[in-house]
Amino acid sequence: MPNTYTQLYIHIVFAVKGRKSIIVEGKREEVQKYMTGIVHSSGSKLISIYCMPDHCHLLIGHNPDQSISSLVQKIKSNTSKWINEKRIYDQKFAWQSGYGAFSYSRSQIDTVAKYIRNQPQHHAKRTFREEYIQLLDKFNIEYNPDYLFDRVD
Repeated sequence: MPNTYTQLYIHIVFAVKGRKSIIVEGKREEVQKYMTGIVHSSGSKLISIYCMPDHCHLLIGHNPDQSISSLVQKIKSNTSKWINEKRIYDQKFAWQSGYGAFSYSRSQIDTVAKYIRNQPQHHAKRTFREEYIQLLDKFNIEYNPDYLFDRVD
C-alpha cells in the first residue's frame, strides 16, 4: 500500500512544576495559542485545549511520524522557554516532568473535547490530583501515588 492512513486521538495532560497555580486567566489564551502552533508545526492537529492555572489538557489528532513523548517534550520545552523569554509571569516558569497520554476512538472525540473545554466547571468539584487519578484508574494504568507529582515544598 503506497500511503499511510491513521486515526489517532490522544488526550495529553501535564502539570506546572510544583503544581503552582501560575497560568492566570489573562494569559491563558496566549499560552494556548502558542501551544497550538507547536502542535500544528509538528504535523498533528489540535482538537481541544484548556490550560488551568496548574495544568493543561490537549486533545490532538496525532501524527504518527513523531512519538507522543517527543511531541510532549517539544510542547513543554518550547512553551517554558517562550514564557520565560517573554516574561509572561513574574517568576521562572517550568512544567513538571512527566505527563499522561490517553487514547480515544473517533466516537469519543466530541465528549472528550467538551470535557477539556469545561475544565473550570470540573475543577469546581474536584482537584487536579483527583481528576488525574480518575483518568489513570479509568485506563487501568498502574501508578505509584508517591510519584504522580513533583513534591510541593
